[in-house]
Amino acid sequence: MKMDYNIPDRLLYTSTHEWLRRSESRPGEATIGITDFAQDEVGDVVYVDPIPVGASVVAGDMCAEIESTKTVAELYAPVDGEVIETNASLDGRPELVNLSPYDEGWIVRIRITDESRLSSLLNAGSYRDMIEKG
Repeated sequence: MKMDYNIPDRLLYTSTHEWLRRSESRPGEATIGITDFAQDEVGDVVYVDPIPVGASVVAGDMCAEIESTKTVAELYAPVDGEVIETNASLDGRPELVNLSPYDEGWIVRIRITDESRLSSLLNAGSYRDMIEKG
């Protein structure tokens, strides 16, 4: 099993392999995607179907389907919020999820409605420990 996954320290993580990056310029907003580990597990991404802008999500709700050559996976909301943007670049280049999962391959941006949920997310060290234990 590959263990040299990119797990940036600046992000928060879920046990279901989503990441969340809080916006520095827009408090209360966050970008969400799947981790390097998750993109490796699902294989070559061929299609991403996010829920529409304006949709509300509760932590644990599905906010996108990710189709790959191996499977269909779901992206779950790490926190409560409202979808304010989806990554239009993925329409023509879904492989960005594989090539750049933390930057160009982000999936949705949300306005967080319950910041208390952030405390239940994992830091990079805890997420790394979780995937290493399998």
